Amino acid sequence: MRWYYSNRYIKLCPYGLMLAMLLLAACSKKDLPPTLPDVKADTNDPQTLVTDMPVIDTQITNFMAQYNVPGASIAVTKDGKLVYAKGYGLADQETLEAVDTASLFRIASLSKFITAIGIMKLVEDDELELTDKVFGTGGLLGDTLGSLPYPAYVEDITVEHLLRHEGGGWGNSSNDPAFAQSTLNIDQLIGWAIDNRPLATLPGANLDYSNLGFMILGRIIEKVSGQAYVDFIQQNVLTPAGVTNMQIGVATLAGRKPHEVKYYGQSGQNPYGYATNTFSRLRAAGSWIASAIDLLRIMVHADGFTTVPDMLAPATITTMSTPSTISNYAFGIRISTISHNWYHGGSLSGTRTWLVRTYHGYCWSILLNTRNTTAAFSTALDRLIWPAVNSSSTVWPDQDLF
Repeated sequence: MRWYYSNRYIKLCPYGLMLAMLLLAACSKKDLPPTLPDVKADTNDPQTLVTDMPVIDTQITNFMAQYNVPGASIAVTKDGKLVYAKGYGLADQETLEAVDTASLFRIASLSKFITAIGIMKLVEDDELELTDKVFGTGGLLGDTLGSLPYPAYVEDITVEHLLRHEGGGWGNSSNDPAFAQSTLNIDQLIGWAIDNRPLATLPGANLDYSNLGFMILGRIIEKVSGQAYVDFIQQNVLTPAGVTNMQIGVATLAGRKPHEVKYYGQSGQNPYGYATNTFSRLRAAGSWIASAIDLLRIMVHADGFTTVPDMLAPATITTMSTPSTISNYAFGIRISTISHNWYHGGSLSGTRTWLVRTYHGYCWSILLNTRNTTAAFSTALDRLIWPAVNSSSTVWPDQDLF
């Protein structure tokens, strides 16, 4: 099989986005983040750079051949600088369109990291507390969703429980309610889950990965901020990071966005089989599309390193990246036990994604336009970039490609 790939880098926009973040120190009881410097916005116009890195390229192309991956995009940062980004294979097998560094992919559950940053922004602005109750009298969403009286444990759920997937149920361990009742809007679905999917445990007692929980967090952002979820995230997360191309994807092939890849199923999976409403309402939990560089623009502004000013205060990032006492899950990210690396994956039919932030200053994102559901595939995906970042002989470009 012949593999097509592009080593084109994204072109830097010749102007910056001026960010004037007015910090009201006297009004906040939280540590405030520094004012962000001017950042360069991303574009959909990739730039050619002749440098290749066999230590990465060989790993990626071998992985793609082994697991029948049509197209992939990666980006790597070191000490806050974009040091490598590349597209491999095909965005569209039928037209032979190549993946490049500006190609957009469904990022699936990496959307949760974006939503978690949005929630923590509201926490910093004293608009909500992690201990705030979500449902019931005095709760952030009140008692208008679902039927009263609420079943056991519902009124015990807090914002922090949802961020940690410890809401007591509504998880994807079986019959994920996020993908049920495709005709219902988000509020109707939340009410349906309250009435028809009893919580299994007291919130905070058990990890049960919940897409619905992050959909609820999206509604909390809307209720507290008074803005649509997408507008709030664009204003408070994407714009400060210099990201302009991220958007909510759609379920259908006909609705494929400009420069978005085409998705390919394996083992009978249909990437375009999601109900239109189901995919759309997944927003805060899983329906953003982005480039690999998009994700790292956000990560370097939220990674807690001092190399690039973060959009959140250091104390906030520490809270966000501290794992639960009962699992390795923090807020929208997992934390490794030994080195305390951050990581998270995303998975939908036709999509597999991976995001890592290491303890020693590296971050990377990997986006694929297919999904293999075997454990071996997930293990191989996790191992792809480590040989390059762990080798003292790896020579990274001197310039910052952002």
